[in-house]
Amino acid sequence: MNSNLNYIEVLGTNAKKARGELAAAMTTQKNEALLEIAHILRRSVDKIIEENAKDIKNAKEKGISDAMLDRLALNEKRIESIANACEYLTKLDDPVGMVDGGGVRPNGIKVIKKRVPIGTIGIIYEARPNVTVDAAALCLKSGNAVILRGGSVAYYSNKCLVDLMRMAVERAGFNPDIIQLVENTAREVATMMMKANGYIDVLIPRGGANLIDTVIKNATVPVIETGKGNCHIYIDETADLDMAVSVTDNAKTQRPSVCNAVETCLVHRAVAERFLLKLKKELDKHNVEIRGCALTKMILGNSVKDVTEEDYSTEYDDYILAVRVVDDFYQAIEHISQYSTGHSECIITESLYAAEEFQKRIDAAAVYVNCSTRFTDGEEMGLGAEIGISTQKLHARGPMGLKELTTIKWLINGNGQIRQ
Repeated sequence: MNSNLNYIEVLGTNAKKARGELAAAMTTQKNEALLEIAHILRRSVDKIIEENAKDIKNAKEKGISDAMLDRLALNEKRIESIANACEYLTKLDDPVGMVDGGGVRPNGIKVIKKRVPIGTIGIIYEARPNVTVDAAALCLKSGNAVILRGGSVAYYSNKCLVDLMRMAVERAGFNPDIIQLVENTAREVATMMMKANGYIDVLIPRGGANLIDTVIKNATVPVIETGKGNCHIYIDETADLDMAVSVTDNAKTQRPSVCNAVETCLVHRAVAERFLLKLKKELDKHNVEIRGCALTKMILGNSVKDVTEEDYSTEYDDYILAVRVVDDFYQAIEHISQYSTGHSECIITESLYAAEEFQKRIDAAAVYVNCSTRFTDGEEMGLGAEIGISTQKLHARGPMGLKELTTIKWLINGNGQIRQ
């Protein structure tokens, strides 16, 4: 191998050599590999938890928040869920080879648009070891090689999971280099990934705003922007307040460290007092810190901190909620349009007009009426798993599953036609 190649270029070269066979593989072969992964994960639960415990210990010593520790933690139930996701992917249609269109031209040439793998996909992500398996499994089924670069805080978990998956795909007859882990977690190595044109075909960052912004600003490799989740919930004047409290509480506290958790609650002035008193009672059970506008503080008292302009722009990933009382529906729309990252937005309302107008006017990947934003998730949307939640409009938007990891190849067949 060329000794002048840097670390990422070596991994990229390995991936190129390995991916051809995978791209041409039959669906049954890929499904067999996914079942092997599920099997080896279940058989290795104790080993995975043992390695994950090392990461948990190191993370606690570094003072990582409880919400982020929850993201990092693996247990028997979560490992079973990851294995189930691999099995579920075997039941989904294989997008590779699907015909997206075509026909016969007037000159007799036959044109077909067919779906093919993208090639080598790079994933840069933070302290979520479940992403390691989800990403690898999705890339495998869609015929792509993958290079995974997780955060240093999840190093032992990621290393264990990748080693197991490489054993599984090799047993299924594939080159293990279709799944590779960047074991050097130094920042300069991540920068190498961002500049690895010719080795990585697309780069997908998954994590907080700082990570995503860094990748977008520094990458020369094509990037799919994912995950920035400054999400809102608006409580309309017609809302069922019990439903509004239940949905808001779930969207904030069910798992606050993820990108589809709500960060700001907007409430119509007409129902503000009744709703906020009910909401605070529920949020207090989780020790949620409320940062509110002047009217919110007037209703809820001194336990509420003053909200700032920066709060409205912040993805907390924690037990913190910004609250603003708005005069009407249109002020809520204006606020969301100003601060939203285009991820997931929600209205709680009994008005069909308000519901339809909200979904029409809000520019986001997922726009909800009367249910929690926590459903913006590949598994919940029927994709089996997800490679990320795209907040951009090209080439994919929202939860990205198998089809979003393929591209188009034009196939043209003739019998001697020449262009005049």
